[in-house]
Amino acid sequence: MHCGLCLPTCPTYSLTGLEKSSPRGRIRLIKSVAEGELAISRGFIEEMNFCLDCQACETACPAGVKYGSLVEAARAQIFAQKHEAWLSRTIKKVFMGWFFAATKRLHMLARFLRFYQRSGMQWVLDKSRVLHLLAPKLAKLQPLTPAISTTFSSLALAEVMPAYGNTERRVGFLTGCIMDVAYADVNLDTVELLREHGCDVVIPKQVSCCGSLHAHNGDMGRARAFARTVIKAFSSTGLDSIVMNSAGCGAFMKEYGHLFHDDEDLRAEALAISAKTKDLTEFLLEIGFKGSRDHRQTTPTAFRGKRITYHDACHLVHTQKVMTQPRILLQSIPGLEYSELPESTWCCGSAGIYNIVRYDDSMKLLDRKVEKISAVAPDIVVTGNPGCMVQIAHGLRSKGLSVELMHTATFLRKACEA
Repeated sequence: MHCGLCLPTCPTYSLTGLEKSSPRGRIRLIKSVAEGELAISRGFIEEMNFCLDCQACETACPAGVKYGSLVEAARAQIFAQKHEAWLSRTIKKVFMGWFFAATKRLHMLARFLRFYQRSGMQWVLDKSRVLHLLAPKLAKLQPLTPAISTTFSSLALAEVMPAYGNTERRVGFLTGCIMDVAYADVNLDTVELLREHGCDVVIPKQVSCCGSLHAHNGDMGRARAFARTVIKAFSSTGLDSIVMNSAGCGAFMKEYGHLFHDDEDLRAEALAISAKTKDLTEFLLEIGFKGSRDHRQTTPTAFRGKRITYHDACHLVHTQKVMTQPRILLQSIPGLEYSELPESTWCCGSAGIYNIVRYDDSMKLLDRKVEKISAVAPDIVVTGNPGCMVQIAHGLRSKGLSVELMHTATFLRKACEA
């Protein structure tokens, strides 16, 4: 806690230069509150919410301090004792507590957003600048709303999607919430990729959310409720692995064992689910990726003459410690020009709902990320998290950069094509 090696890696410390906005400073604040030396004040709440929970400090920490668990516990205490502002609590209760609690309600909200986006209403409000006049904050946030998919992956996929050819493995997959309605194509690419690699894919229909968004924002009660549903859905299905394509969801599911360490009835099942959960890149590298030089000689048509770079999602690289696997897979594809992205592990500013609740701070971090991307001048940026995709896409549009943004699953599936 005293060495300060985390300071250069902390995005919020880089913005302010203030000790209280560093991991070391926040640990001191959390300790003071825990020991009764400091009350849960407005300043304390501000610092806990200012933190991105990117966990870059954990990667840098030689002592292995689990900072993410500390800050999330502090947020849970703030939430449980109702210290948050009324508006913030209401938004979390309505959107994350009600809409995300049931697939049907989430789909209802998504259909409304899709109509708004495609009917011309969004275009009219944007061009007329009516929204900027009536609700300037909402107008700023509108570009961060992901485009809703034409169909939702949970409706398009059967509960069991059989392997193409011989079945070699049986894996679980969670369509999720945002991935289901805004990145259905990525979910479909993921499932197809798994089927092409000899996997029967089990997709539980009664599960809508893993609970990660709730946990990161202090609502541990709902987080545990969602996690319990996921654990029960997967526990009796005889899976070899559970493969995830969303960094935040995969990271939280790997923490289920810790989440239920004090639950005698669920502890063993939770630990088993955590142990089976793998990021898509982890899994494909383990079983042998069919898009590599070992399986094909020519560059995939979609990537000929393209320069590729990779952005590390925070909860993949810092929480799950998955850093080399995506790079090995990308660089195993024949004929690609791969360029490493400077500060690839630096947060883009998305961080769950951080870019919504702390828009100005998130845009400063986004500007830094886009500047690094621009310096590489890639044709394609690959990343493995929906929040990063929304955020970086907004940054690229804002700067007028013609760079394609692609999820790792989609990129790897195209690598297996002719």
